[in-house]
Amino acid sequence: SSRTISLLSQLEKINSGSALGESDSARYVTSKILHLVQSQEKTRKEMTSKGSTGIDVILSTLEVKSLIFFGYGFVAVLHFIIMKCGGRRASVLVTKGGTQILFQLLLTASKDSPPNEELMVLLHTLLAKIGPKDKKIGMKARINGVLNISLNLVKHNLQNHRLVLPCLQLLRVYSTNSVNAVSLGKNGVVELMFKIIGPFSKRNTSLMKVALDTLAALLKSKTNARRAVDRGYVQVLITIYVDWHRQDSRHRYMLIRKGVLQCIKNVTNIKLGRKAFIDANGMKILYNTSQECLAVRTLDPLVNTSSLIMRKCFPKNRLPLPTIKSAFHFQLPVIPASGPVAQLYNLPPDVDDVVDESDDNDDAETESEIETEIDDDKDQHFENDDIETDINKLKPMQELGRSIEDLKMYEQFFPELSENFQEWDLVSQEPKPFVPDANLSGPIVVPTASEE
Repeated sequence: SSRTISLLSQLEKINSGSALGESDSARYVTSKILHLVQSQEKTRKEMTSKGSTGIDVILSTLEVKSLIFFGYGFVAVLHFIIMKCGGRRASVLVTKGGTQILFQLLLTASKDSPPNEELMVLLHTLLAKIGPKDKKIGMKARINGVLNISLNLVKHNLQNHRLVLPCLQLLRVYSTNSVNAVSLGKNGVVELMFKIIGPFSKRNTSLMKVALDTLAALLKSKTNARRAVDRGYVQVLITIYVDWHRQDSRHRYMLIRKGVLQCIKNVTNIKLGRKAFIDANGMKILYNTSQECLAVRTLDPLVNTSSLIMRKCFPKNRLPLPTIKSAFHFQLPVIPASGPVAQLYNLPPDVDDVVDESDDNDDAETESEIETEIDDDKDQHFENDDIETDINKLKPMQELGRSIEDLKMYEQFFPELSENFQEWDLVSQEPKPFVPDANLSGPIVVPTASEE
């Protein structure tokens, strides 16, 4: 057996034993497995190969012993395996219940004062990596009460970019859930994101990109979008975009500029956001910046996103348009002097004469989303009683195409199906029951006495 299998066997014995006198051996096994995983590709393959119990043993160890002996040793092992072996192993970790165990470790580690920075970095990086593979990670995070752990770490460590980056990556995963986005918004995450993003700077561009992606995910919630509009952040986003557009002359940070546009695009999904965008002269700014980007093909994503924003925010009017808003002028034959059409014609050019009722039911929709999510949380602990478990009922009913009486006409062609063939006992001169030979695979036909 290999060295890895031997160490895993020792680890299983430690899991099944008592905690007294095992700290030294536990630390030894942890350090050796971590060293082998980091130094030998063969060990990583053994740990993650099909049929291997390596990940199961490590997860059960973390679940049973928690952080008593192992610190962040086995978290580092899982982190190294996932980072080196790719997304397929992340899916394996999710299916084995790794998300729930890592959340429990995160909750335990957060109770230390101050929390272990190395362990927090590893846990957040690992959870952010496996998050896209777990469709229920947002709900699991809310049930385990770990949503605000990452948020509080960012609040108290704004200058510690090494810790803030994985926390933002995990917040970005959380924010894809609409209920989580509303909950985080109430706790001030939108305001926190605007403390991180800012004017053009070549330092920490990766942190800036993740913060913009997180903010864009948060602003998909209409509640958070209203909060951003109320605090004047639409003007801030336009100013940031213009600053990056002017300073990024070599177009090296196109993804950051696109991230700012995504935030503007999401905040203008609501009526208040569109009005704030127009009031901030956003139409003219995006039009001018798009004109300057047309000559560079790599900036087409910026032009496309800007066009979507401008089309969405442009005032909607009914035809015909007698103003400069339209390239065509449709002349009506008769326009009553006091009718509704004449009133529309007399409106100023910048007035939106189409009633926008898109945001009237936003609060009701948000509440229904939250209620649906809460119901899902409750229902996940109960089995579905509507599922039929009786195998006999699930089998399809086989019905004959003809009745038994109609089939009797074929007996003369297949006598072996209806006649009772028996072997004749020569000693007693009586028929004896037929017993098939187990060594023969095919059907056996024994002739009757008359045929002999």
